[in-house]
Amino acid sequence: MAYVITQRCCNDASCVAECPVDCIRPTPGQPEFATAEMLHIDPDTCIDCGACADACPVDAVFAVEDLTASLERYRDINAEYFERHPLEAGFAPAPAPGRVPKELGTLRVAIVGAGPAACYAADAILRRADSQVELFDRLPTPWGLVRAGVAPDHAGTKTVSGMFEAAFRRDTLQYYLDVEVGTHITHEELLAHHHAVIYAVGAATDRRLGVPGEDLTGSVSATEFVAWYNGHPDYADRSYDLSGGRAVIVGNGNVALDIARVLTLDPDELARTDIADHALEALRASNISEVVILGRRGPLQAAYTTPEFLALAHLENVDVVVSTDDLGAEEIDPALRMKYTLAEEYARAPRDLAHKRIVFRFRASPTALLGTDRVTAVEFAHNELVEENGQISAVPTGRTEIIETGLVLRSIGYRGRPVPALPFDDRAGVVPNERGRVLADGEPLPGVYVTGWIKRGARGVIGSNRVDSEETVEQLLADFAAGRLAAPGGDRAALRELVESRRPGFVDRAGWKAIDAAEKAAGAATGRPRVKFTTRKALLDAARE
Repeated sequence: MAYVITQRCCNDASCVAECPVDCIRPTPGQPEFATAEMLHIDPDTCIDCGACADACPVDAVFAVEDLTASLERYRDINAEYFERHPLEAGFAPAPAPGRVPKELGTLRVAIVGAGPAACYAADAILRRADSQVELFDRLPTPWGLVRAGVAPDHAGTKTVSGMFEAAFRRDTLQYYLDVEVGTHITHEELLAHHHAVIYAVGAATDRRLGVPGEDLTGSVSATEFVAWYNGHPDYADRSYDLSGGRAVIVGNGNVALDIARVLTLDPDELARTDIADHALEALRASNISEVVILGRRGPLQAAYTTPEFLALAHLENVDVVVSTDDLGAEEIDPALRMKYTLAEEYARAPRDLAHKRIVFRFRASPTALLGTDRVTAVEFAHNELVEENGQISAVPTGRTEIIETGLVLRSIGYRGRPVPALPFDDRAGVVPNERGRVLADGEPLPGVYVTGWIKRGARGVIGSNRVDSEETVEQLLADFAAGRLAAPGGDRAALRELVESRRPGFVDRAGWKAIDAAEKAAGAATGRPRVKFTTRKALLDAARE
């Protein structure tokens, strides 16, 4: 029997190198890898060894006989991929990159940010060079969006942090948490203590709708709402009005689906997760029974991935509603067939008036948020789809519609913020770079690099950052080997002394381990993976225990 890759797949591609018969696709370096929703195992070639399952950081790989009812369909999803993309005869994956020669000495690198992109970069450096890495983050906790962005009901996805913990066991990596670069230490001071600095600061703001009423009370950034229910300390004191019967989400990517699930799941089910206590309390009192998701184009162009769309079918006491009016007789790319088939199945499925509802409205673009002091409704235009030069565009038909709601969540994408002391492309929302080397007026800034969303824009899933970070590290190591990086003037001891003088009591490895242990102990008492501390004071108190 073969193994199967399922919904949790994060595109990390750790499994690819472990497969002894090379039957996992797409692989890094293949054109389709950059846009792949997940990886797949060829059932006709798989020898059932299980190496891929052992390597997977998010437990997404199962033997066929172990698939649960909610994952059974992935047997066909894996097989159908290879019907469209047969294994290539004689294909050879790229060889593993080599290590930097020892005689070059110890490479010192500071990484700003502690999310997946930062951690993949740190891991690559530690594996390929005699090195010392310092990980800086303004929060008292590491892991970035793994902790503060992944939905609480996706516990398997969060297990990628265990892989990072294992890679960072030794003191070759040190944590400088609750330390803000630009406030407690400058970019120039980081460079003075390291050969290189990598910025992995993500994309911290939402894209704007650009419509009247966007700033009314009740119009909420998806970034902030997700951070609120995940216990991010910057948003723990927020409150949202969940007293109405309907919420509207503008945008139909995976984040929109995450929010829709959180708003419609039984709070008792969420109580078994690491959702923030304040969010759980608010959701228990919520009156929301319907979530409407607006997308400007059709089901084939929807931003959500097929695995996340498929998972909605297994929500208890929640109906997924798609109108047959949105299912035109379009020519369907075989790669999108499953996404379209699911929309058809939802459109035909029976509905129960006692259930909550997630309603997909396609070909809909908001034109205004209505209300005087707060949002009371959304006005949106109906679109028709027009193909031009191979691209599908949404063109308003002139017909509009109004949906009453007291809560609108804006989820049309993330955008990077300028980084102090670095150039910034305001239009693209990224730091200008070439394969990770930061560019100023078209020329590389010596010793300065980027990775993750601040490098490429807000696209891809957690594992997408592995290939991205390895590309950046490849440039950094090449510059180190070629002697293009200035030797640091200060060592580790000098750096720690400097930071302690500016940020006494910052959270180091021992502090983070204390926070982690205290949260897990609190969770164990209630049958949860952890109970998050959601204020800086609580986090820092735990770190000092």
